[in-house]
Amino acid sequence: MTPRIQQLREQSLNAINRISAERALLITEFYRDHLTPADAVPVQRAKSFEYILSNKTVCINDGELIVGERGPAPKATPTYPEITVHSLHDLDVLNSREKVWFRVDEETRNAYDKIIVPFWEGHSNRDRIMNAMTPQWHDAYNAGIFTEFMEQRAPGHTVAGYKIFRKGMLDIINDIEESMIDLSPVPSPQKSELEAMKIAANAMIRFAERHAEKLEALALVETNGQRRDELLEMARVCRRVPAHAPATFHEVLQHYWFVHLGVVTELNPWDSFNPGRLDQHLYPFYKAEIEAGTLTRDKAVELLESFWIKFNNHPSPPKIGVTAEESGTYTDFCLINLGGLTVGGNDAVNEMSYILLDVIEEMRLLQPGSMVQLSRQNPDSFIDRAVKITKTGFGQPSIFNTDAIIQELVNQGKTPEDARNGGASGCVESGAFGVESYILCGYFNLPKILEITLHDGYDLRTKKQIGLHTGKASELQTYQQLLAAFQKQVLHFAGIKIEGNNAIEQIFMANMPTPFLSLIIDDCVARGMDYIEGGARYNTNYIQGVGVGTITDSLTALKTHVYDEKNISLTDFTDALVANFEGHDDLLYRLLYKTPKYGNDDDRADDRLMEVFQIYYDAINGHVSPRGAEYRINLLPTTCHVYFGKVMHASPDGRRTGVPVSEGISPVQGADKNGPTSVVKSAAKIDHLHTGGTLLNQKFSPVFFEDDTAIRKVSSLVRSYFKMNGHHIQFNVVTADTLRKAQKHPEKYQGLIVRVAGYSDYFNDLGVELQNEIIRRTEHEGVKS
Repeated sequence: MTPRIQQLREQSLNAINRISAERALLITEFYRDHLTPADAVPVQRAKSFEYILSNKTVCINDGELIVGERGPAPKATPTYPEITVHSLHDLDVLNSREKVWFRVDEETRNAYDKIIVPFWEGHSNRDRIMNAMTPQWHDAYNAGIFTEFMEQRAPGHTVAGYKIFRKGMLDIINDIEESMIDLSPVPSPQKSELEAMKIAANAMIRFAERHAEKLEALALVETNGQRRDELLEMARVCRRVPAHAPATFHEVLQHYWFVHLGVVTELNPWDSFNPGRLDQHLYPFYKAEIEAGTLTRDKAVELLESFWIKFNNHPSPPKIGVTAEESGTYTDFCLINLGGLTVGGNDAVNEMSYILLDVIEEMRLLQPGSMVQLSRQNPDSFIDRAVKITKTGFGQPSIFNTDAIIQELVNQGKTPEDARNGGASGCVESGAFGVESYILCGYFNLPKILEITLHDGYDLRTKKQIGLHTGKASELQTYQQLLAAFQKQVLHFAGIKIEGNNAIEQIFMANMPTPFLSLIIDDCVARGMDYIEGGARYNTNYIQGVGVGTITDSLTALKTHVYDEKNISLTDFTDALVANFEGHDDLLYRLLYKTPKYGNDDDRADDRLMEVFQIYYDAINGHVSPRGAEYRINLLPTTCHVYFGKVMHASPDGRRTGVPVSEGISPVQGADKNGPTSVVKSAAKIDHLHTGGTLLNQKFSPVFFEDDTAIRKVSSLVRSYFKMNGHHIQFNVVTADTLRKAQKHPEKYQGLIVRVAGYSDYFNDLGVELQNEIIRRTEHEGVKS
């Protein structure tokens, strides 16, 4: 990398994560001093967006080529009091907590104390949500049956499609005006929404112009001629985009970045907006300029690396309480997609795909996250190049099955063309890019529901009857009776979860529309409907199942020992769980070493996996939300498997009280004994094509990669899994011994990066429970057949 990029990268890595009160103060000023009560809510939100962009600090970092920061400086992180207002206690926690802290200076604390908290306390969207939920919802939530994504964040888990790389804001304003004609006479709600979109588009044009003005002012006092020319060229770019469609490689990167800033400034979407299939979007610009002689490969790489740093300057907005537990990371989950297929169904890997892989390897930054879409039609050189990066221990890129994703999306009702233009975002979630609103609603604790089932609907931790009466342990005489009781409890809690999410969706529709995000997702402009209201071409709500390995092995243990071998009664087994296996050493030994385990290609366990999958699928799939979104499942944890373990007693698979449950669809940590081939054969037995994404983690020893043939072995393993319709796979390449040393001497391992769930993170930034869980994951030194 060039000296300029080295300097910017170091600035990004060394910047202190801190809370900025700037956005919170501006939104408060707007609602306190400038709100017009007669305006429709979408117009109010658009005007508040305009006010923020007109008054927020314009930050130009020394030497950078792509401009614009979420806050007033790198890693100065804004807050969103209209969504959730942080108390002074919250700020103290954020400032002092051991991991994922945000520094809070006295000026920021005073702003919260004197201005922000007094105005918003009791009036945030979180307040509306928590007040609207039923007692049954609160009981289940407090027990750890499920979490709620929208408690402290906003909807917006979506990805940019081709539209924003081909149209400027002025083009979209023309579309708005045409939509007003097409909808004429325009009903009042659509008219307000379209007016709001127009305000938001013009606000973004003016925001870019403010950057141009600052760049021109800097150029006037710049003594270095080369940098002065750069500043003037950057000013020219900012005056052109995003007002107009980009025409050059530099313009398209800056164009996207302004759009990205608009989305994450408007609200704090979970997960952050991202450019999706970046190689497909950039390649035409790159190819045209290379052929014209106006761009070199080296200059393109430098621009890309400056672009990469912008993502890394933006930690995820601060989270408190359960929301922090379920996603305990700074990562904002921007996931760059590479490879896959063209809209016509052909191999889409191009020169830009490999350039971007080079950038990923050289930059070695946590954000943006990266993945490769791998189709049967993609060349082996593409997957081999990706694995070569992964073997360095970076944890990126992860690998996704393009053919499976396309089929998943077609199964959901997307056209093949929209499906081929889609991919995955966040951790592993499938979506049709640029045309779909797919919102994550929270995590669902499957092993905890079995615990509730074993106690006839009673939660020992909260000491409440939160579930149905489905039979005491002494009454569940057959495995089928137990499974039926478990299924009833899953249906019961899924119903509570979905009812709650429907109410939350209506609260967001009424109070927090997103006119700027709606500009760039088809077909919001054409329908005159907000993204949050259902204006996108496709609408989906995902609920994430957690603990698949734990619930599978737990049911396997109960079937094996209680119902098949009959060496213990269900009542005695349940008593042993309450006792955390104290005094039950023989039982614990049998559970750990004499019981079939998922992940070993053993149908005695894997049949239970398929039962659980079907129960969960049937409980969630097909429900429809107020905005017309279909509820669907995916299977991933972020860090929620650690939290869910904390709220549980011991489980029948031999897991002790408080220990994390399994993550994603990976086997229980250490339970897979027959090698990675057996793991993928077990994992492939569920129907990935009827999910919205599944997450499979594997860990290899660096010793395995000492032989150059190892890359081909791992690539072949991935190909084999994907032939069985597996959705996703990712790798940690690190020894457990190294991780233990890093725990003991963190100062010596500050750059150690590991794959956590659907993202990579610094090992030192992880909580001890999560560090231990990663250490326990099985480490493979070879690929067994």
